[in-house]
Amino acid sequence: MSENSFLQVTGRRRPKGRMLLTGMLAAVALTAVAVAPSAASAAVIPAKQTAKPTVVLVHGAFADASSWNKVIPRLQRAGYPVIAPANPLRDLNGDSAYVSSVLSTIPGPVILVGHSYGGEVISNAAVGHPNVKALVYIAAFVPDEGESGLDLTGKYPGSLLPTSLITREFPLPGGGTGTDAYVDAAKFRAAFAADLPAGDAALMAATQRPASLAALGTPSGAPAWKTLPSWYLVAGSDKAIPAAAERFMAKRAKAHTTEIKGASHVVMISHPDATADLITAAARATS
Repeated sequence: MSENSFLQVTGRRRPKGRMLLTGMLAAVALTAVAVAPSAASAAVIPAKQTAKPTVVLVHGAFADASSWNKVIPRLQRAGYPVIAPANPLRDLNGDSAYVSSVLSTIPGPVILVGHSYGGEVISNAAVGHPNVKALVYIAAFVPDEGESGLDLTGKYPGSLLPTSLITREFPLPGGGTGTDAYVDAAKFRAAFAADLPAGDAALMAATQRPASLAALGTPSGAPAWKTLPSWYLVAGSDKAIPAAAERFMAKRAKAHTTEIKGASHVVMISHPDATADLITAAARATS
């Protein structure tokens, strides 16, 4: 019925709001019919791809999580979720328990990565976590049960750390004092970051997080690398952990090993591509 006919019969105009609503509902119904997939078309929609493992990056002593800043974007661009928690650097047992608690919050598979002292932490934190599929060591300690970072540093000559550390006491929560170790700023670049620009090394020296001597000297528990596949990146000119010690630990752990000649202890900063490549290789091999 036209608007004029409606007016002649009823003596009043059709409500415009109702006309508009009726037209909109009709249009929605027609659109739904047009776009609804048939059973045949729905059947060919591909299943959701399996999610990639989460990469958990654990920094070492005299550093913080920003030491992974060049590696993280490369992993994220490749589609990997990344978490880089703050390693407390207070004592090995407590630090490992903290990282273990982070692993407990991740429902899917994990590639666990540690640099330097972080290697000790991941070796202990991964125990009891079946979702950890691989361990990746970046110029890191890979202790056997009963070994400490200090033991492994002195196993081969070449470390400059013993003559580069300064100590400061700090109060313990339960009373008494602990002792923190720092790398002397004047010696930081030579001992820790020789292949970085002087300005970058100076910034790292100023912002370094100390490690307690208790953490560095605590013996490891039974390590996860004995039951998990491992990868290792050897820094060929490391003056913190001697490269010879790194090769020894990598071989003992039967790790898939890559070495970068001339790399300093912070190889993940000076060679982020190689670091990310090793991590993704571990992920691909265990996914």
